Formats: sequence, C-alpha cells, structure tokens
Amino acid sequence: MSDKATGKRAASRKEMFKPLSRRSFLKAGALGSLLIGGTSAAMLPLRKFKNDTSLEAFFQQHYERLTPGRMERILKRIENEVKERHGIEASVTDPKPIPGVQFAYALNISRCVGCRRCVHACVEENNQSRDPEIQYIRVLEMPNGTFDVEKSNHYYAPDTVPTDGKYYMPVQCQQCENPSCVKACPVGATWKDDDGIVVIDYDWCIGCRYCEAACPYWARRFNFADPEIPKEQINPEMAYLGNRIRPKGTMEKCTFCLGRVRNGLLPKCAEACPAGARQFGNLLDPDSVIRHILREKRVYVFKEEVGTRPKFYYWFDK
Repeated sequence: MSDKATGKRAASRKEMFKPLSRRSFLKAGALGSLLIGGTSAAMLPLRKFKNDTSLEAFFQQHYERLTPGRMERILKRIENEVKERHGIEASVTDPKPIPGVQFAYALNISRCVGCRRCVHACVEENNQSRDPEIQYIRVLEMPNGTFDVEKSNHYYAPDTVPTDGKYYMPVQCQQCENPSCVKACPVGATWKDDDGIVVIDYDWCIGCRYCEAACPYWARRFNFADPEIPKEQINPEMAYLGNRIRPKGTMEKCTFCLGRVRNGLLPKCAEACPAGARQFGNLLDPDSVIRHILREKRVYVFKEEVGTRPKFYYWFDK
C-alpha cells in the first residue's frame, strides 16, 4: 500500500473517532449510516460522543410524538441529570395548554419606571445562565417624544430611575400569532402551542440559530457555553418546555412562564412589577383584563409592519 493511501486511511480513522455534537452528527449523515447499515463502524462515533446532553436525550423522539409513558421516563431522567450535575432535587413536569385559553400580555408604558425588577425575576424563575449571562427581557430607555428604537439605550445605569425626559419600553418574546421564528426552524424544534405560547423542544433543537435571525424582536438567546447557575439560586420547579436548565448549543426564550400560567399563576415578571405596568390574561375571556385593555385603551404592537401579529400589547395612559 502506498504512503498516500496509508495517510488517507489514517485521516479517515481520525475523522471517524472525532467527538461529535448533535449538529455535526446530523450534518455528517452518520445517523443515516447507523439506521441503514447498523454496522459496528457506524457505532464508532457514538463511543466518543462528547456533548452536554445524554445519548438517550440525543435519540429521543420529537416532543409531539412522545407517549405519556415515554415522557414520564424523560422527566425522571432530567430530574436525575439535575441532581447529578447541580446537587439539587428538582421536580420536572410537562404542563399542557388549557382548553379555551389564548394567553396575551399588555404593558402600560406610562407606568413602567425602568427598574428592571422584571428582568431579574425572569432570570431567577427561568433558570437563566448567570455566567455567561442570559436575559430574556430587554428594557429600552427611550427619549420622550419618539418611538424610534434606534434612539433607545439598553445599557442605561443611572443611580435612580426613572430619568427625566425618558420613558421605558420592556421587550421580550412577543408570542406572535404568525411567528417567523417557527417558519425558519428547519427541524420543527419550535412551534406555537394551542394556548398561543411559542415553545422550543430543547432536546430537538440543533442550534442552527435560524430562528434567532428570523425574529424581528431579538427575543431568542443561544447557549454558547454550559449555563452556570449558583446551586442555591436554582429554581427546582421546572417545566419541560419552559424553565428547565437548557443544554449548551440550544436556543431559549421567554415562554410567558408556561409552568406557572398553565397552573393559574401570573408570569413572574408580571408578579414582580412594582408599578402595576404589566397585565396578563386570556384573550378568549370577555371579562379578562386583557380584553378590557384592548377594548378601552389605545394599544399598539411592536413592529406591526413585519406582519408577525404579536400577542404582546403596549399602551399609554391618556
């Protein structure tokens, strides 16, 4: 055998044993080799599998194809993984949408004082990484007299708020009726659930970030590194499609705190707001606070021109 052929074979073996992520595994077509051939050679990459998610999670079915029994095993597996990695007892559930409910949010910009308590409450409730820091809510400080977000400041840091001549506009996932992020996902890892909340199956996401690019509200976040959360700050009440700790290399975002609202509670940001600027409720209930606001106030949606039809409404007091 020639030196050239020997070198080529060595390079091939080196590539075969290269650790794979879920994304590179799918890209390489190794899954197809495994399913079609079932050979020991096809299994070799899995022996070197180095990822932040388990092999069982890697091969599990899409959320919508999971049976109740299989989901129960997955929830137990996640609880065990949380205990092994973080040393806490977590309760992971899979709350379903409530029939006859379409959730929506309304925010009174006249009352928001820019204190960012909503941001910090969201971080704590949803087990967002502290290092690297991930936040779902941005509070834009805007000059009075303009709606131009190009003039906003996300990094304002005065000693006290509000600042004279400014108003504040919190922005998070708008839970769109026509979500561009869902259309952009090539593998169906994100979808609009029956109660209008746009969710992500973190175990099905391949981290391509197409959804992030498609979102006009900069509402999606990507885990570039293993999330770090102090043990004593972890919220042990977790939801599968909500605030469970997300693995590295996946997308995440606000879900209206689905683990809370599907059990009759308010989103944590609404609960934390000291000014009463945040209102939440069921669009299908004619007596809900949301329907009252839509009926009585002059509301607007952010970036109406892009056609995503947000279910997050803003309004001003007269």
